[in-house]
Amino acid sequence: MTWATTIFLGAVAFILYVLIIYPLLLDLRVRVHARPVRKEWQPRTVSIVLPVYNGEPWIGNKLQSVLNLDYPRELLQILVISDGSTDRTDEIAGQFASSGVELIRVPHLGKAVALNAGVARATGEILFFTDARQPLEAPSLRKLIECFADPEVGVASGALIIQNPQSQQQKQVGLYWRYEKWIRMRLSQVDSVLGATGCIYAMRRELAVPLPAGTLVDDMYLPLAAFFRGYRVILEREAKAFDYPTSIESEFDRKVRTLAGVIQIIRAYPALLGPRNRMWIHFMSHKVSRLLLPYALAAVFISSMWLPPPWAKVTLAAQSAFFWIAVIDSWVPDRGLLKRITSASRTFLILMGAAICAVSILFSPEKEFWRHTKIKVDL
Repeated sequence: MTWATTIFLGAVAFILYVLIIYPLLLDLRVRVHARPVRKEWQPRTVSIVLPVYNGEPWIGNKLQSVLNLDYPRELLQILVISDGSTDRTDEIAGQFASSGVELIRVPHLGKAVALNAGVARATGEILFFTDARQPLEAPSLRKLIECFADPEVGVASGALIIQNPQSQQQKQVGLYWRYEKWIRMRLSQVDSVLGATGCIYAMRRELAVPLPAGTLVDDMYLPLAAFFRGYRVILEREAKAFDYPTSIESEFDRKVRTLAGVIQIIRAYPALLGPRNRMWIHFMSHKVSRLLLPYALAAVFISSMWLPPPWAKVTLAAQSAFFWIAVIDSWVPDRGLLKRITSASRTFLILMGAAICAVSILFSPEKEFWRHTKIKVDL
């Protein structure tokens, strides 16, 4: 076997493991041995921590959904932390003061600093973190609180539901989200998902730690603080937040930020890569491997050039076809089987590009990774 064949087969095996084999093995593990969560309704005081920066289009609807939560109002503290907003966010949030919404204004120093300000003001036994854009389903908070009847649960995360995708590209992004939630649900059933859904998660107040300024993924940093103290981080699928479909460009920005956040998190929690992480194999297979996928694809392409005939021509032709299918996606009408194929190829390659760009966190300031999400529907 030549060196090119060895590299080619090894890279292909790695790609198949990350995308297909690991998820199937994870599903098998759940079928053989799952860890149930004991759920029971036990009313607890809750501080809702809602950071926002220039959220004028959404903050009113979001606060209305918060006030409509099926949860005893006397047990809720609602904190809106305006991260130096320059639009009408503060004015709109202030209109809810009579309903018990407390507005905290802080300088525009980033989400992590805003969250720290909210946590410092919080008085509830449970902290419930949510974002400005995604409205909440009425039973969502109650469903999360039920999970804390299990003394092993430190963090309970909800699920994000993408509503009414219109274009094929938006549907492909939605398909990726369903794939991701499928994996996360099974990680939760095994032990813990090493991160939460940023717009809907709750944790025990005593487990919260201050976030370093510039933290890109608070929904990993805070849950991991609980995880390394021996608690579980679980996903409760019946707790739901809703979002609008976004453009692939916005998904690219979000993915760059979250993957850069994984690199940042490894620096903050180096124990993730060692024996102190009881979910080590899952972290490597689900998180770290995603960062390595583009390089495995590059290894497949480069090694293909030195494969023995006729395999060099066959593999290079197949890869070229895949790339060209992605390139022509913008010109393919948004319907029919061909669009599904081209859109899926383009989405996959864009996500691979995001993984490459995420490495720039090593030499770029964190603020460069924040972008406003572009919504493709009328609000």
